[in-house]
Amino acid sequence: MQTLYAYKGGESDDFSKDQKFLLFSIDNMYNLYLLLISLLIEVQKRAENDLEKKQKKHLPTKEDTNPNKKFVNNQLLKLLKENFQLNNLFETHQVRNWELDNEYVDLIFKSILASDLYAEYMKTRVSDFKEDKDFIVDVFKDIIAPNNKLYDYLEDKNLTWLDDLPTVNTTILKLLRKAKLNSDDGYFTPKLYKDLDDKQFAIDLFRKTLLNRSAINKEIDGKTQNWDSERIANIDYILLQMAICELKNFPSIPVKVTMNEYLEIAKEYSTPKSSIFINGILDKLVKEYEEAGSLKKVGRGLI
Repeated sequence: MQTLYAYKGGESDDFSKDQKFLLFSIDNMYNLYLLLISLLIEVQKRAENDLEKKQKKHLPTKEDTNPNKKFVNNQLLKLLKENFQLNNLFETHQVRNWELDNEYVDLIFKSILASDLYAEYMKTRVSDFKEDKDFIVDVFKDIIAPNNKLYDYLEDKNLTWLDDLPTVNTTILKLLRKAKLNSDDGYFTPKLYKDLDDKQFAIDLFRKTLLNRSAINKEIDGKTQNWDSERIANIDYILLQMAICELKNFPSIPVKVTMNEYLEIAKEYSTPKSSIFINGILDKLVKEYEEAGSLKKVGRGLI
C-alpha cells in the first residue's frame, strides 16, 4: 500500500526501483526484529557492568560485595546472549546501534530497575527458567514495547519501522513466551518469509495492481458515479485497487479473507468512514463477478 501510494509513474513506466524499495522495506523488518532482540542482550550486559563497577568501589557496601545476581543470570537472557546464529545475524546485518546509542540501553535498564516488576522479581536470589522467562516477557511487554523515547528513536532511524513495530513486537513476545531452556539456536532466528511463495505474493500483488490500474480504476469509477472523486481518499483508492486485483488475480485467496484484510487496513490508515465505503464498493463488485462467473476461486469454501 505504501509503495503504491508513493508511486508516481504510469502502467507502462519502469517500476523496478519501486519494487526494489518494496522488498527492501520488507527485509528491513527483520533488522528491526534483530535490533529489539539485541536490546535485551545489551540490557543484560549493562546489568553485568553495573555489578562489576559496584564491586570495584573503594567503599563497597555489603550488597555491593554480595549482590543479587538473579537478573544478570536470567536464563532466558543468557540463551539469547549465547545464541550463535543470532550473533552471526547481528554481524551480517550490522546491528551495532546500541554501541553508538547506548543511552537507550541505559534508559531501558533504569526503567527496569525502577519498576515493581523488578522489585518483585529480585525478592529472591534463585529462580527457575519459567520465572526468568515470565519476567522478561513482562519487561518486554510493559517496559520496552510501550517506551515512547524508544519509539521516537526507531521513528528517527527508519520511518517504515513504525508500521512494522506492532508485528515485530508481537512476534518477539510470542517467541519469548514459547521459549524453552533447550530451545535450539534456530528458534530465535525465524525466517522472514514462510516460503518463496510468500515473497512472490508481495511482488505479484504490487506488479499486477500497477499493470491493471486503468482497468481497475474504471471498475471503481463505475461504482462511485455519485461520489465526487476529490472526496475519495487516495488511500481508499489504492486499497480498492489492491483488493480488486487480489479478488481477480489470486484464485487461492478466499473472498472473505480479501474483504476483511482491506477493511482492517482502512480502519488503521484511512478515514473513519473508509471501511464502510470500501466494503460497499467491494460487496457490489463481488456480486457482479459471481453473477458473471468471472470470480475464479480454487479450493473448497473460497467464495
